[in-house]
Amino acid sequence: MAVDWLGFGYAALVASGGLIGYAKAGSVPSLAAGLFFGSLAGLGAYQLSQNPNNVWISLITSGTLTAVMGTRFYNSGKFMPAGIIAGVSLLMVGRLALKMVEKPHDK
Repeated sequence: MAVDWLGFGYAALVASGGLIGYAKAGSVPSLAAGLFFGSLAGLGAYQLSQNPNNVWISLITSGTLTAVMGTRFYNSGKFMPAGIIAGVSLLMVGRLALKMVEKPHDK
């Protein structure tokens, strides 16, 4: 079974975004949300590494972040951090959607 390196990288990006938000602005909600969603994304990447068909936690996490951060980006117009997280999350949703529709490999 292959390790989902992209999923773990995405989880690290989300968690580090929360840490940076706390360090720069003292935002405890940013820290809590970043660590919460980063942990969920990490769990999803771990599950995807164990079973390539188990995309649900990753898909729900990245879909939620796409919606929330996309709305924040739309309302504020600030690319950093909302636009980056929304864009990367949308790419993750697309990647996971492709994993759902691709045919399983025969062994």
